[in-house]
Amino acid sequence: MAQTVLVTGSSGKLGHAVVAELLQRGGKVRGFDRRPSELLPDTILGDLGNRLALDAAMSGVSCLIHLAATPDDDDFVSSLLPNNILGLYNVMESARAAGVSRIVLASSGQVNWWRQMSGPYPIKEDQPVTPKGWYAATKMFMEAIGCGFTQLHGISVIVARLGWCPRPGQEEEIREAQWAHDIYFSPRDAGRFFACCVEAPESVRYLLVNGASLPERLERIDLSVARDILGYIPKDTYPQGM
Repeated sequence: MAQTVLVTGSSGKLGHAVVAELLQRGGKVRGFDRRPSELLPDTILGDLGNRLALDAAMSGVSCLIHLAATPDDDDFVSSLLPNNILGLYNVMESARAAGVSRIVLASSGQVNWWRQMSGPYPIKEDQPVTPKGWYAATKMFMEAIGCGFTQLHGISVIVARLGWCPRPGQEEEIREAQWAHDIYFSPRDAGRFFACCVEAPESVRYLLVNGASLPERLERIDLSVARDILGYIPKDTYPQGM
């Protein structure tokens, strides 16, 4: 992994796991977040509204993993709009201007929320979306513009629809939701998944792919694309890695 990888949201739980895996594989990694990463001396501090900081972070980067966002439903005007829409615009345009050759975008399984509840299973990437709410709608916007960047600018874009990697404070919530055990995404598996995205062949142009750990009981999410194209093999089942 000779290229320089920029990870936005590098200090969050998911970002920490991704950075750790990339470093373990010998990658050169830079972080971008509002607070420093304990794993990364090379971290640019800023938020998604700071285009100058983003431009500085993109310098010399060949692959971007964009994790930074408001991570769930929140007030649209004060949180989702600046972080998940305008922030995405800043990140994508900064990456394009810097000549980044691959962008990996963290979408969410919430774009298929109601299908996750009712089936039919397993849910494949090409099935019609059933978004939970406005947060999921911002991720649908992300998925669409990712495809546009491949077509318009020739950039390889991998959009990852992620299972549930619980944030601190969500341990009890996922423990009580039996169905959620089947879409659980352990930090270790998430790190391996995003490393596979970075290492995917150059022939991968636009790819929409599900990412999760092994289901506890029911295969709700189809992981065959991740396996066949990215070489991702999950190893954990809930609650491993919690």
